[in-house]
Amino acid sequence: MLTATFKESALSRRAQFRPRFLACLLFLAAGSLCLFARQLRPPSTLANSSGNSGYVGNQACAKCHAQIYESYIRTAMANASGPATENLIAGEFTHKLSGVHYKIASEKGKVVFTFDRPGDPFVHGEREFLYYIGQGRRGRTYLFSTDGFLFESPVNWYADRHLWDMAPAYGSSPTMPLNLPATTSCMHCHVSGVRAPLMGSDNHYPDPPFLFSGVTCERCHGPGAAHAQNGTAPIVNPNKLSPTLRDQVCMQCHLEGNAAIERAGKHIYEFHPGDDLSSYVRYYVLTGNVPPGLRATSQFEALAESGCKKKSGDALSCTTCHDPHLSVSPENRVAYFRAKCVSCHGEKFAAKHHKNQLDCTSCHMPASQSSDVAHTQVTDHRIPRHPQPPAAAAAQPTASAALPTLVPFPNEPDSAKDTRDLALAWQSIVTSGMTMAQPQTERLLLAALRESPNDSALLSALAFAAQQRGNFAEAASLYQQTLSVDPNSLEAATNLGAIEANQGHFAAALKLWQSAFERAPAKSEIGMNLARLFCSSSRFDDARSILLRVLRFNPDLPPAKQFLSSLNSATPSCSF
Repeated sequence: MLTATFKESALSRRAQFRPRFLACLLFLAAGSLCLFARQLRPPSTLANSSGNSGYVGNQACAKCHAQIYESYIRTAMANASGPATENLIAGEFTHKLSGVHYKIASEKGKVVFTFDRPGDPFVHGEREFLYYIGQGRRGRTYLFSTDGFLFESPVNWYADRHLWDMAPAYGSSPTMPLNLPATTSCMHCHVSGVRAPLMGSDNHYPDPPFLFSGVTCERCHGPGAAHAQNGTAPIVNPNKLSPTLRDQVCMQCHLEGNAAIERAGKHIYEFHPGDDLSSYVRYYVLTGNVPPGLRATSQFEALAESGCKKKSGDALSCTTCHDPHLSVSPENRVAYFRAKCVSCHGEKFAAKHHKNQLDCTSCHMPASQSSDVAHTQVTDHRIPRHPQPPAAAAAQPTASAALPTLVPFPNEPDSAKDTRDLALAWQSIVTSGMTMAQPQTERLLLAALRESPNDSALLSALAFAAQQRGNFAEAASLYQQTLSVDPNSLEAATNLGAIEANQGHFAAALKLWQSAFERAPAKSEIGMNLARLFCSSSRFDDARSILLRVLRFNPDLPPAKQFLSSLNSATPSCSF
């Protein structure tokens, strides 16, 4: 008789993405690697292939725009990613809570990352870092791969404090998180030409996973193949776009919000400059009862709150103060940005306003400790008139307090019609911990489903809500509808499998889980469920094989290690 309880996975946030500096590591999917990664092709090897969608890279621009090119390649954006061997700062440290010693070193032209916990044979190995993410001003993370599955390093380099430490949110983890998938939402703002993951996967990419390192010219000017051929074909100049479309070029990476929901059938990495960004993604911010904290990439949101922006309107944009083609040297920074302030406020005002303090930003744009990325600081783009303490970190409302309001950002007239995106944004907030909003969220999801009855994201969200309430018949029906619309939904397959297995429908569960685990071997909960199922049927060898696969991708998962030990005992046991 089957006694194991099969577990559902947490509701996926695939409809949501959060572009943020290094903090994309917060997206946890159980899984990691345990063998040396195979070598991927350098990104530029597809520059001239038929799969480049019209992108040609910075070198093509250099032929006619040499001066701008030479300036731009020295900027933070141009160097937002690249081969791991570039500018590596080797180091090592021991994480006290997990007891794991980490070392990052260059060996024979490769970057080797080693880890070791004395006495634990599973937590002892190495990976090859392939790419860095982050230009290094605040810090860097690194990517490694196996079988085309791309992962983020569990350790980061933090430039502000000049040290290696655990990735954001994992400083207090007692285990080694080698299970951080490098999703398109993480890479979008640091690389150019992200290639779509293979069908049904979040982080299994073609080789190479992106076309070009860094943020290329074309990320702001659009695909340049036609323009590069003769110089006369049109190409996007953001300053000649409407204010809304102009601002969206920066907004795609410098706005985070509390939730960002990709529109049905769309992905943020498909956006081209000149497109309407809201056709690809809708951003939402909480107002009222939950104050926003400073986040590493919320500059656009903060700027909108500033007196400067409110008074200047469309005349003020990111490029009013920032030349994307130029990296201002430290010795010129004060004079450069003072000139930007004086261009609006005037020399007469500047001559008498704290004339002995030439650095306007020291009072009006102070750097504060980031609330979501350890060891880093962010500049306050609210541009306060008087020095202010950093904004308080977001807090959950009490049960007796009114819920905050979730509003689109920017709050455009047509956004009120987006019941689907608002419902999914609230579901994201609930999944993040604001569970008191669940009843309201379900009402919105149902209303949205009436408008879009074949939307797989809505169906899956409602199915998960029903499963959480214990209404398994309703949940199963909704998951089946999800899979009829999107046969590759990992969440629907995983959670429907749990319902089927717990009801004794083992063949159905096995079929769902085997397909899902093949497409997402780093999602340990799927493998653990498969191992339980095999063990319950006395298929001990199959259970061991699955557990070894789980541990290949997630070697520091205690339940998997304990389960494997039970199976390897003289009398194999499914208890652990």
